[in-house]
Amino acid sequence: MDETGTIAEGSLARLSRGQTRAAIAAILLLILAGLWTLLPFLAAAGWAAIFAVSLWPWYARCRARWPRHGGVLLPFGVTLLILLIFVLPLIMVATALAHDAATFADWVRQASAQGIPPPGVLGHLPYGTLATGWWQAHLAQPGLLSRLPALHGAAGASSLDLGGRFLGAVVHRLLIIVFMLLIFFFLLRDGESIARGLRVASARAFGPTGEHVGEQIVQAIRGTVNGLVVLGLGEGVLMGAAYYAAGVPHPAILGLLTGLLSAIPLGAVIAYVAAAGLLAANGEIGMAIGIAAFGSVVVFVADHFFRPVLIGGATRLPFLPVLLGIIGGIEAWGLIGIVAGPALMAALLLLWREWIGTQPGPLNAAGPDQRKDEQAGAIDG
Repeated sequence: MDETGTIAEGSLARLSRGQTRAAIAAILLLILAGLWTLLPFLAAAGWAAIFAVSLWPWYARCRARWPRHGGVLLPFGVTLLILLIFVLPLIMVATALAHDAATFADWVRQASAQGIPPPGVLGHLPYGTLATGWWQAHLAQPGLLSRLPALHGAAGASSLDLGGRFLGAVVHRLLIIVFMLLIFFFLLRDGESIARGLRVASARAFGPTGEHVGEQIVQAIRGTVNGLVVLGLGEGVLMGAAYYAAGVPHPAILGLLTGLLSAIPLGAVIAYVAAAGLLAANGEIGMAIGIAAFGSVVVFVADHFFRPVLIGGATRLPFLPVLLGIIGGIEAWGLIGIVAGPALMAALLLLWREWIGTQPGPLNAAGPDQRKDEQAGAIDG
């Protein structure tokens, strides 16, 4: 076997056409059976792969500096670091969200039993008469709120039911986190051999184009994680702390919403403007102005200084692909789609740029300058 993983000619007897088809069918069945067996762990494996790909350049430098500890100690230390930096804060946010969700469920039950009178300011708005009439018909009378499809479960569920659902969700998420950390440890420990095997497999299956596309996907994942997820979490933490200090209702939920929307250009503006609106509705005009000003500074610094450096020019996406990648990714893949969606959009955009010749690559080796020179030479000839 040579360095590319190709078995030397003559070492195995050639298969007949029927044997080749049977072998391909057997391989596909084995792959499907393996995926079906590992289905409960695919989310954990996906998150572990995302963290490993994103942190690998930094981890490789650490491993080069301390080569003796690359077997157990260094991967374990980085895994513990991931636990402390990412997992524990997420658990704290989830606990705060659970508290806010329980408070919201209590409010829904109380409002369903008593009704919600229409606010006085509603009648002074455009089409206020129609809005007030709808409010009276659907929200003001006791029992009407529970008929709304979005709130029916929250209005009718007991605290015991909500607690059981929350406990089951927590146990499920904790298991995913445990297996994610375990897989992440082994990906770091055996990362070089895994990467070498993937390069050989892509080269044998697709040639140079396959390896190049794989590298672009890796760059897209790193740019997405660094520029969207990590920076978004930072914005969410900062704004969540500001919401809590300013007395905004449900600061954990609004902080998480700010972090998620920050992945979309100017998306965080929607979250902190909503928080400022809640403060203004309660008569706290000064705090509302402060939240709006602080949020504007955070978003401006993040979008104009940190995000371009973290993402880099190769994986920078326009507004629409980012928006479609995030929303479509969450719809298709769940929470992991926050990373998978934009990363796929970045890889597809890079392939498109190569195909149309705006940048060189295996799909179109001639870049725009070289194509101009070739066209000029053809005209002169």
